[in-house]
Amino acid sequence: MIGVRRTTWAALRARRRPLGRLAAWSVAESLPALLSGLIVARAVDRGFLAGEFGTGLVWLAGLAVAVLVGAVATGRVYRSLGAVVEPFRDELAARVVDGALCEATRAGGRPDSAAVARLTQQVEVVRDTFGGLLLVVRGFLFTAAAALLGLLSLSPPLAAAVAAPLVLGLVVFAAALPSMVAHQRAQVAAGEELGRSAAATLAGHRDVIACGGQERVVAVVDRRVVAQADAERTLARMAALRSLSLGLGGWLPVVVLLLAAPWLVGRGLSTGAVLGALVYVTTGLQPALHALVQGVGGGGLRYAVTLDRILRSCPPTDPNTAAGRNAATAEGGTAEGGVVPAVRVRGLTFRYGPHARPILADFTLTVADGEHLAVVGPSGAGKSTLAALIAGLVPPDSGSVHLADTAVAAVAPETLARLRVLVPQEAYVRSGTLADNLRYLCPDADEETVAAALDALGAGPLVERLGGLAAEVEPGRLSAGERQLIAAVRAYLAPAPLVILDEATCHLDPMLEATVEEAFARRPGTLVVIAHRISSAIRARRVLVFDDDRPLAGSHEELLRRSPTYQELVGHWQELTIPAHRPLTRT
Repeated sequence: MIGVRRTTWAALRARRRPLGRLAAWSVAESLPALLSGLIVARAVDRGFLAGEFGTGLVWLAGLAVAVLVGAVATGRVYRSLGAVVEPFRDELAARVVDGALCEATRAGGRPDSAAVARLTQQVEVVRDTFGGLLLVVRGFLFTAAAALLGLLSLSPPLAAAVAAPLVLGLVVFAAALPSMVAHQRAQVAAGEELGRSAAATLAGHRDVIACGGQERVVAVVDRRVVAQADAERTLARMAALRSLSLGLGGWLPVVVLLLAAPWLVGRGLSTGAVLGALVYVTTGLQPALHALVQGVGGGGLRYAVTLDRILRSCPPTDPNTAAGRNAATAEGGTAEGGVVPAVRVRGLTFRYGPHARPILADFTLTVADGEHLAVVGPSGAGKSTLAALIAGLVPPDSGSVHLADTAVAAVAPETLARLRVLVPQEAYVRSGTLADNLRYLCPDADEETVAAALDALGAGPLVERLGGLAAEVEPGRLSAGERQLIAAVRAYLAPAPLVILDEATCHLDPMLEATVEEAFARRPGTLVVIAHRISSAIRARRVLVFDDDRPLAGSHEELLRRSPTYQELVGHWQELTIPAHRPLTRT
């Protein structure tokens, strides 16, 4: 969400003058909040309790005047708010239109029907929630400040007694807000995963039954259901935290005032002052805090999610900006000096089923010979689908894939096997000796070559544990990581110049994964890694990130500046302190 924060601050900085007018009218609007308790105290002490009924009414008339001034100021507040919000809305609308036109008119581009939804719905959601956030945050700041000033004028001890629980409630809310956002994202992701899993199961139920895979499929869907239920329960607990912050900041001051009232009156505080303090809390602080918590906790999340969607879908179209060059760099560098690239993908479109949403749509990519490319992105973005399409395992709906200038669709499987080797996440190990498994793709590899490969990939300890190269391997007794390591050595020995690792090291520990990937990076040829950890991207020369519907390519540093999705992925793994390795210099 870094892009959301930057865009929001930029919009506010660009409108300092309207914001100044908004603040000035907010001061006038908060006049009733400043004077209400003080006037009530004076009306009670000097008027009604003193037997001066007329004096009490005069004080209350003064409060009515303050309310009228505040009402007039409220109208001006909305006018000033429009001067901040509407230009921001116009900028977003222009960005959506520019992005749609550039996408439709660029070479190889296509009309973007989703732009209509972004223009008519998402931009309006951002405008409404942006205005709502400005109102509630501004309202709380000015109302709370006015009420606390009024309490201070009545009695400093009263102000302290109210401010302490108010600050405590705000601290609880602020501390819980990042978790609320994270769990809301998790709930959305869990719902999407459940929907995809259920849709795939329903679409392929005949195949599932024919293959006898009912129990496995049910277990997979059940895990998605449980994950969705856990996410919903967690969100419910987050809602309880919001209620806790409201209770601490809004209701605890009332309890404190009521319990402390006898003690305060016994030390000279008037009855009117106690009543005025209750007015400040119940009519000023409580409503303002409630609006803040509900507004930021509800509309704030909608604002962040929707604006993030627009920013990802419609990058700036200024050709001098990094984001404006997405159309040129998502494809990657073309071959230089007439050198044939290792992978050339043009206009690739693929969907699972005729009515399904495309996993890849008009996708173009070039991977230079000898390049080390890492592919990252959210789950379900199409990374493994891209690996299968490049490897020729599935045909595209449209477009072409060339490996070393050979059309994948036009060659036999035997030819493809000489061009590329794909290592999937679920590695296959067959019964037989360990040596037979390792030499499966290169039967002529001598012992020295095999030993060098084992040493390069850090597989020596595994060979020793299994009893040497001549030991019989029982696949069912190997762990998932051991099977992956055997498959990695097998691919390393293969003569194919292109290696595709499709999360092929996800069951290895980070250090061994780094060893394996660095060995493949030193191996002659081209390496494409479908990354399980972001450290794989940091080690690569170039990274392709599935950033919503617009894949971007660039170095790690470039994508940190250009891609909100990549920024989030890097931030997530940095929080887990995954060790990263410096990219290798290949010769």
